[in-house]
This record gives sequence, structure tokens and C-alpha cells, in this order.
Amino acid sequence: MASYSAVNHPYQDTGYNESQAGFITPGVSPWIKFGIPVAILVIAGAVVGAIFGVKASKNNSSGGSGGAAAAASAKLEVGRFATATAQEFMMPIYPSATNAAAYSTPTYTNDANLAWPQDSFKPSNPSATSVRQDRPRLIAPAYMWAALPSRIAADPYLKGWNDTIFQNASDYANRPAVAYFMDGDSGILDNAREIKMRVKAFAYWADLAWRELANAASSDFGPDTDDKWNPTHFLDVAEFSAAYAIGYDWLHDQWSDDQKATLRANLIKYGLNLGVAAYTDATRGPAIGWWKTNIQGNWNCVCNGGLTLASLAILGDDNSGIAEQLLGLTVDNAKTNCANAVTSDGTWTETPNYWYFGTTGHAEMAASLISATGSDYGLLDANKNFVKTGDFHMHVSGPGSLFDWGDHGPNKFSTTANGMFLYAAHYKKPAYSLYQRDQHDAAEPWSMFWYDASITGAFWDGKELDMFFDDPSTQWAAMRSSWTDQNALYTHGDLDAGDFVLDALGTRWAGEFGSADYRSPNYFSNETQDSDRWKYYRKMTEGQNTLTVNNANQLVVGAPNVLKKESSGTQQGSSTVFTVPDDSTAYYTFDMTSAYSGATSMKRGVRMLNKRRQVLIQDDINASQTIQWRMHTNATISVDSSGQTATLTRDGKTMQVQIINPPSGDVKFTVGEAKRLSTDVTPPAPDQENPGISVLTIELAAGQYSLQVLFNPQWDGMSASDFKTPSAVALDSWTLTSHN
Repeated sequence: MASYSAVNHPYQDTGYNESQAGFITPGVSPWIKFGIPVAILVIAGAVVGAIFGVKASKNNSSGGSGGAAAAASAKLEVGRFATATAQEFMMPIYPSATNAAAYSTPTYTNDANLAWPQDSFKPSNPSATSVRQDRPRLIAPAYMWAALPSRIAADPYLKGWNDTIFQNASDYANRPAVAYFMDGDSGILDNAREIKMRVKAFAYWADLAWRELANAASSDFGPDTDDKWNPTHFLDVAEFSAAYAIGYDWLHDQWSDDQKATLRANLIKYGLNLGVAAYTDATRGPAIGWWKTNIQGNWNCVCNGGLTLASLAILGDDNSGIAEQLLGLTVDNAKTNCANAVTSDGTWTETPNYWYFGTTGHAEMAASLISATGSDYGLLDANKNFVKTGDFHMHVSGPGSLFDWGDHGPNKFSTTANGMFLYAAHYKKPAYSLYQRDQHDAAEPWSMFWYDASITGAFWDGKELDMFFDDPSTQWAAMRSSWTDQNALYTHGDLDAGDFVLDALGTRWAGEFGSADYRSPNYFSNETQDSDRWKYYRKMTEGQNTLTVNNANQLVVGAPNVLKKESSGTQQGSSTVFTVPDDSTAYYTFDMTSAYSGATSMKRGVRMLNKRRQVLIQDDINASQTIQWRMHTNATISVDSSGQTATLTRDGKTMQVQIINPPSGDVKFTVGEAKRLSTDVTPPAPDQENPGISVLTIELAAGQYSLQVLFNPQWDGMSASDFKTPSAVALDSWTLTSHN
């Protein structure tokens, strides 16, 4: 847990970053999650007050035009709402402020200076194989480029992003072309996405874009065969194809005929030919095109997206017919598969990090179809629940970054959360845009064209603090004390099974590893009970913040279920300084018995207490074998002489953790290293080291217990008498008022 940050974005707003280059070195967070859902995320708070700059925002489809106009005017006065980015967790910092004009309900203004001009390309009967005649045709047609300077001048976000994009482009220009690197099972995906990232930033510099694109097809870049772009890991082919598509289309008028011919030939040879094979080759297709029926993840979105962008880019310039052939395959396939990667409650079917990859591919494909052909052919609406995925992304993020259960995936490079801007516009969800524009990955080219500058207001105004996600495959909950307080209390739990993270006082106290080493032998072998995957510490139940029984892994066939969940329905108001009402609370209880052998009953509950300033995690247990309560932390831990109070210190802050109403027996905290037990089965390769991470544990003999662990962040100005010790209440009897 050297870091909890799961986001590896190179795009960084210079207004937020001390680095003038605005570049975040990609790296992989060491946090991870096991395979059955039910989790909890908790955030609690007070608002930070230091101001470096200032930011502004816009409004949602409620409210009158007068209020929207006032918010738009206030935006220009205030500037950008967030004043900095917390460097450890890469989350925005908001000033302690009340500004009713700017921090208003999300809505839209009618200011013509902020709206895009109307696109004259409006085919009456759109076809995926009939494209606009002017260039560019992908995502940003010429009329958008023409309007961009005036929009940049009128909007502080666009101006800041534009400055950062130019700085990043200058930084990339001073580096050598991306060097070929085969990264085990992850292939050359990092190469592909880094090249795509650079090409997007080089929109004005054909010579620099050519350097990257030509290098990716050169004899120095991988094998000199048709498989140069590594189709066995087809994501690589897709992202190289997308990079070529963007470069070919956006710089179309700057390329010579010979250059265009070379780019098309390379794209067809190393990209589109393999796409056709993936769909139609009976011999090779099953191996390289398995993702065609991948309804549960990002692969279908990324692969179809890259092939679609590439086909649209060369359509009409190439006479082979391959572009038309692929467009006849990718669009309908993505509607059937990619679009269904969002569950009924908006959760991404894989993990919060893979949401980035999937939604980027989905948004790029939809936006390119719309700009190039006049329609997305139902891709954005094929799944009626896709509209909810922006709320999933917002609630799965806390002051300590994502509740990053499951694998993180590779480095993100060109992958961002900026599909939120496209979704805000299409689904009429202005809060999605207002939330995303203050995030550290907002400053990149797609934002310049997807962001609707006519949106005004503050995303948090009227936003509920809690949300429960109930789809049976991904049940989880998020509870917080504030949306704008860097110090907020945030807890998040999930049926994975019983896993949780906890943020407070501006840091993360209970964290997730995320991924282990993708290159470890048999890491992706299968997900059966005896899989080698579950022998690696970061993937074992021991490596999560949950309970173990007899030191064994949970059962992969387990199906935990939610028992009760309630929230006081507290909404944050306009101000970034939010005073939590006395009766504000939320709780979430679930039964995870089916995930364990050797247990008759295993129930867990998480609730916010005392105006959301404390968190209680309670386990009502009946097990015939030994039980261990586990929590991983970066904090330094000291345990008092009674063994029932642990004091955690991190980043100059303190968290007190207590066993309250202790069950009979020698029940106390112990502290261990984040590594496997000596009795555990040996994995195919040694575990990664987890330096700086400790495990706070409680050991229980077989038996029946109610184990209650109380988390008390040591808030400034809060005395010992202000903390409450709740009475013992069985989980089955929890209500909104049971702990008053």
C-alpha cells in the first residue's frame, strides 16, 4: 500500500500540479480485491481551506434562466471551483466557501457564447458507412475546431485544459518515440496507449504525430510480421488502430498523399485485417476474437471502438472495402455486448478501474459514429441502465481515491474518465460534467470537445451522501459525510465478501491492494476454487479487509446478500462547508455466510454514527472454526495494554480503533505484516512485497460472537467526550434510530 491511488493518468491540469510538465508518471497501485461482491466505502469530513487558484462550474436542468445566467456570470468571477489537487490521492481540493450564485443546482444556461454551433451535417437517413465529407470526422469536426478559440476564451476550464494539453505535447515532443516493450500477458498495450495519448496531443504537429505512427510500424518496433501489433492480446491492435485513426483523420489535410497511403496500408495490415479475422476467420477468430461475446467487461468496448474509429477514418479513401465490412460487424456487436457491461444499478461489471477502459472505448466509439455519420445507432441507449454509470463512478470515489476492488488493469495513458462529459450531454445529467471537470485527468483533448460549457452549478448541490447499489452481481454501498471536504469520512463496502475501505482526515486508513503482478504464473488461469490465482496474497481472502474462517479463502460460489440498508437521505447543500444534521446516518448489513465453509452464520454491518463522524463495523458470527478479522493499512499502529484500542497515525493524523462491548475471551488487536501465513499453500511464484503495509487483526476461537469495531477519527476541535460509544444492537435489529 505504498499508494492507494489507482489512477495512472498522464494528463494533469497545470493549475493543480506543481510540475510544469503536467505529467504524472504512470504506476500501478498495490491494492486489490477478491471475488464475491458486498463492500462498503466510508468518507467523513471537514473542509480544507487553502486556496491556490480557483475554479468554476455550471448548472442542471432545473432552475430558471435567470439563475442559470447568474451562475454563468459567477463562474467567470470565481474561475474553477477546485483550487488544487491532493498530490497523494489525486482528488480535487475545494475551498471552504459559500457562493450561492456559483454553487447552484446543476442546470444549463442559454449563453450562445458557451454553446457549440449547430452541425450542418444532419443526414436524414444515417448509415454507418456514409460519412461526412469534411475533415476531421472523428469526435471533433471542423466546425468545433473553428469555435474552440472563442469557447476557450469564455470558459476557465477549457483555458486551463488547453494550456495543459500544449504543455504535455511539448513534454512528449522532447522524448524519443515510444520504444517497443512486450510486457508479458499485458502485451504491448502500454505502448499502444502511450502512442495514442501522444497522437491526440500532437493535433497541431504532423511531424511529431508522424514520428510516433511511423515508428509503431517500423522494423525496430516488434516482429516484422503481420502480427506486429500483437493480435493475441487484441486490445493492443485496437488501441494502435485508434491511434492511427486519430492521426490519419485529424491531420488528414496536412499529410501528403504518400503519407496517407502509408498510414492506410499499415493500419489495414496490422489492424483492420486482424479485425476481420477476429470476426470471420473460423481458424484464427476464436483465439484472437473471443471478446466478440464479452458482455462482462471492457474488452468488447475497446476492441470494437478501435476498429470502428479506424474504419471511419479511412472510409472513402480506401477502395478495399475492409472499412465497410468491419462497420457492418462492430456497431451491432458493441450494442449487444459493450453496452451491457453496466449492470442494472450502473456498476461496471468488472472493477472501478476497468470502468475507465470500458467507458473510454464506448464513448470514443459513440462520439465518432455521431460526428462521422450522424448517429450512434443506439449504442448509448442500448442498455437503459448506462445512464446510471456516472453515479457509480462518483460514488465509488472518495477523498482517498477509488474503492478499488479487483484488478486495476494496465497503465491508463490515453484512458480517462472524460466519457463523463459525453454522458452528461447525452443523458442530460449535468452533475456528471460538473464532477469530472475538477478531476485531475480532465485536461486532455476529448474534454475540449465533449465538455458542455453551458452547464452551470455545483455537482454537490442537492447530491445525496449515500448510495446503495443493489444489482445481485455487484452489491455494494457508499456512505460519506461530505462531497467537497478533503477530510470527509467515507466508507465503502462490497460483497467481496465484506471488504471495505475507509477514508477520513484527508487520508485512507483501510485500503485495497488492487492488482497483484499480472505477469505472475497462472494469474489469469481461471477463477475456480483451486485456481492458482487465489494462491497469491493480494488475491487471497487474507489480503482483503474482511473475515477469514480457518485461514481459508472464501468460496468462489458464495452469493452474499444484502439484509438491510437505510439512509437518512441527507443531501449536501450549495456550500462546500457542510454541517451534517444531528440525525444524519446510514447503514448497510449483509449476510456472507455462503462465502464460507465452517460457518453457520457470518453477517457484517457498517454504519455511520454521531453525525457521520464515527464508523461502526460489526460482525455477528457463528463459526465452528477459528475466525480472524483483518484490515490492511499504511498507518503506523500502536496497541494499548488492554489490546482493545489501536491508535493509527498517518500523514500527521490519528485514527483510534476500539473493540467495544467485547465478547468474552481474550479478544484483542494484534499487528502483523501484509504477507501470507506460514501454513498457506505455496503460490506458483513468490508474492510481491508489500512494504509499509500492516495488518490489524483480531483472533477469535470457534464460537458465536458479536464483534464490534468502532473507528474514531481524531477530528480537530472534537474532545473525547464528543465521541459516542454505541450500545450493542444485533445486526438484524439495526434501524436508522437503533444507535441513537
